[in-house]
Amino acid sequence: MNPLKSLNESGQSVWMDFLDRKFVENGSFKRLVDEDGVSGVTSNPTIFRKAITSGSDYDRSLNSRIANADCDAMHLYEHLAIEDIRSAADVLLPVYRSTGGADGFVSLEVSPYLANDTQGTIAEARRLWNEVARPNVMIKVPGTDAGIPAIRQLLGEGININITLLFARSVYRKVAEAYIAALEQLTAAGGDPRRLASVASFFVSRIDTAVDKQIDATLKQRSDAGLANLHGKIAIANAKLAYQDYKQLFSGSRWDALQSRGARVQRLLWASTSTKNPNYRDVLYVEELIGPDTINTMPLETLDAFRDHGRVANTIEADIPAAQQQLDLLKQSGISLDEVTDKLTVEGVRLFAESFDGLLAGVEQRRAQTLGRALNRYSASLDKAAAEGVQNTLQEWTRAGNIRRLWSEDATLWTGTDEDKWLGWLQAIDDSRAQVQEINALAASLQKDAIRNAVLLGMGGSSLGAEVFARTFGARKQWPALHVLDSTHP
Repeated sequence: MNPLKSLNESGQSVWMDFLDRKFVENGSFKRLVDEDGVSGVTSNPTIFRKAITSGSDYDRSLNSRIANADCDAMHLYEHLAIEDIRSAADVLLPVYRSTGGADGFVSLEVSPYLANDTQGTIAEARRLWNEVARPNVMIKVPGTDAGIPAIRQLLGEGININITLLFARSVYRKVAEAYIAALEQLTAAGGDPRRLASVASFFVSRIDTAVDKQIDATLKQRSDAGLANLHGKIAIANAKLAYQDYKQLFSGSRWDALQSRGARVQRLLWASTSTKNPNYRDVLYVEELIGPDTINTMPLETLDAFRDHGRVANTIEADIPAAQQQLDLLKQSGISLDEVTDKLTVEGVRLFAESFDGLLAGVEQRRAQTLGRALNRYSASLDKAAAEGVQNTLQEWTRAGNIRRLWSEDATLWTGTDEDKWLGWLQAIDDSRAQVQEINALAASLQKDAIRNAVLLGMGGSSLGAEVFARTFGARKQWPALHVLDSTHP
């Protein structure tokens, strides 16, 4: 028996933490669905970065998009990513239908730049949901303080949500509560709860990586056999107790009322399940977390390893008292799991944002290669000291995410007072594009009225730009000539 398929018989779904255009187009993904029982896909900026920026699989789509209408790196990325999400969703649509909408989902992440922006997250999640236009898509939203109210709002609107970057049980409980409250809101408004699906992505191996380092640091200061035995145990213990939280949250009269109307539980999804420590079994975070109403999302390497030598048993509820004892011992040893999980959440947001930086930089590079000489370029000739200073500043801005802060009109880049009011020019191109029809209509009315001269009275920037265009392009035949009178004009 294929161990991966045996997981399904234990009530656990197998999802793939990987997405690549060629992998879908050549039938490799469908074979995993048919032969291994894979029933879902998760994606993230790191996955898309590797897929889009390496090889030539995306060249045709990228070239076609640019030829039709050039756009910036963000729009290009979304165009390519949405194509992949739709293709994967179409492969999984039979799974979605055969399970009555319980499985067969593909996840697409909102921009990690919005992790601390509730309204921005809501707006982008709505837009992506509508653009993908597949019933078996989930929009990934991080479980940050700003993300949780967005999650509740979006779920209440009937949008499937995958809540990501969960490390702490306390945060997970808030996420589950948001889901239940959203279901109540949805049903009160006459919505159908049977059509709503959500998963809570609980990250596993990263916890052991962080805790093991603290255990090692503590053991250098003092010997402690009990603490030493906690290596590689805390992440699994934390997840097992989160499953106990899940069972409690999705029971009782409140949940029964929703379930009677067809509501589904919000399944726990084990994420970050590849083994980082080579001393641990390579399928550790699969074998120890098997149980009903759960999902394990695995990279291809872990899928292959579990297919080869994975052992299947209902382990998620094995020895719960021991799991609690392990967490108690960690706390008694002076290591705070809450501090670890708080830090991992912040680091997770930062790492995804940095990965997104790299993704957009790679897409921009591909765009530049495609446009070739059609793209305006610049070069600088600097002495060694100046060149090093420029490079250091660029690296500093990248590490600090200052370009993102600039585009979001963040006044704290300067003095934090009124600088945001001076950054409207950042949106000038998009604003102007939105006014093209209005401008053309004005021009047509001037021509119709046989107006031959137009005079602009201005000062500084309000007139200089217009004067540059007037002198550069002149007047078209049968159209008005533009005259610019600056305040310095006699």
